[in-house]
Amino acid sequence: MTIEEAQAKVDSWIKTYGVRYFNELTNMAVLTEEVGEVARIISRKYGEQSFKESDKNKDLADELADVLWVVICLANQTGVNLTEAFEKNLAKKTSRDRERHHNNEKLK
Repeated sequence: MTIEEAQAKVDSWIKTYGVRYFNELTNMAVLTEEVGEVARIISRKYGEQSFKESDKNKDLADELADVLWVVICLANQTGVNLTEAFEKNLAKKTSRDRERHHNNEKLK
């Protein structure tokens, strides 16, 4: 699925099942919540925190998909074409960081 297709599918789902998009501020809060859930899993699986019983069935892939969902919702409702935005962002990073990471002693 392309990013453009994902944006269209989310929009269709919202219009069919979700009634309407939550407002932008609500979606920003939801995004923060979802990123927190990703952080919770990462800190327990790869960090030093131990899993609580309630954390053991959490799925990182599902939580990352939740983050992507809300990012797509925010893009749709604010008129951002994520394909174009991502391509532009990648070009910026490539231009700016072409040699930067190769010259970073911390990465060697």
